[in-house]
Amino acid sequence: MLQLKKLTDNKKKYIELLLLADPEEKAIDKYINDCEVFCLIENEKILGQCAVIEIDKHRCEIKNIAICETIHKKGYGRKFLNLICDYYKDKYFSILVGTADPGIEFYEKCNFKISHRIKNFFIDNYDEEIFDNGIQCIDMIYLERKLK
Repeated sequence: MLQLKKLTDNKKKYIELLLLADPEEKAIDKYINDCEVFCLIENEKILGQCAVIEIDKHRCEIKNIAICETIHKKGYGRKFLNLICDYYKDKYFSILVGTADPGIEFYEKCNFKISHRIKNFFIDNYDEEIFDNGIQCIDMIYLERKLK
C-alpha cells in the first residue's frame, strides 16, 4: 500500500531523489527549508519525494516532485500527485507546479491546466544547461490544479 510520509527533520535526507527533478543542489537549498517535504513509501521503501511551499492562504506550489527512475512510467507519479493533492485539499483552493515543456503532458493528464510561463527561467537560474528527454529546458511553465 502506498503511503505519504511527511519529513519533519533533515528534509534533504533523500537529496538524490530531489536532484532527479532539480539538478542543482543550490537551487534546492533556496526553497527546501520553507517547504513541507513528503516521501512516497511502499513496503517501507522510499519511492519518491515531494517538496511543497505555501504561496498564499489559497494556493501552494509543488517545488519538486520526483519518483525513483527505476519505476518511471508505472503510475507512481500520478498516484503521488493525487496523494499530495488530497493532503492539501482542505487547506488550499489550488496547487501549482512548474515544469519545462517535456513535463506539460504528464501534468495535464493529472488534471493540471496551464497557468502561466516564465521566459528563460532555466537559462537565467541554473549554471548548466538542463535537458529533459533530449530537449533543452528554457521556459518554466506553471500548471494549476483546483483542489476544491
